[in-house]
Order: sequence, then C-alpha cells, then structure tokens
Amino acid sequence: MSQITPLDRFRVPLGGQEIELQQHDHDAGGMSLLRTRIREGSRFTIFDIDPQTAEHWGRALLRWAQAQPIRTDPP
Repeated sequence: MSQITPLDRFRVPLGGQEIELQQHDHDAGGMSLLRTRIREGSRFTIFDIDPQTAEHWGRALLRWAQAQPIRTDPP
C-alpha cells in the first residue's frame, strides 16, 4: 500500500481540466513523489515525478508565467 496526501486541486479556466497535486509515499520507503492527476471529462492522465524534476518543471513554469504581460481582465 501507499499513502496519498492531497496538496492542491484547481480547475483550468480556459479548458476546464481539473488538476490535482498529491504527495505519493510508498509504505516500503524511498523518496516521495509528486503525483499529478489531470482530468478532462472522463479521461485521466496521471504521472509521478521526483523532487528534482518537480523543481525543474516548477522553475520553468514560473519563468514562463513571469514573462507574460500582466492582464487586468479575468481569463
């Protein structure tokens, strides 16, 4: 068995996808993984990433977001 700890859950405004972030810990030990679940209607995409990959991905997302023009109207 493993333990899943919810971290965040949100909906993408433009596409309506539901994104869940969870910490995935195996009972046998080892490193914790970040589980990303993306739901589009009845279809799910689920993948687990290690801390180093999560940091790399997170920094890339932040660089992209910070380079975008500031919008005052809601998406």
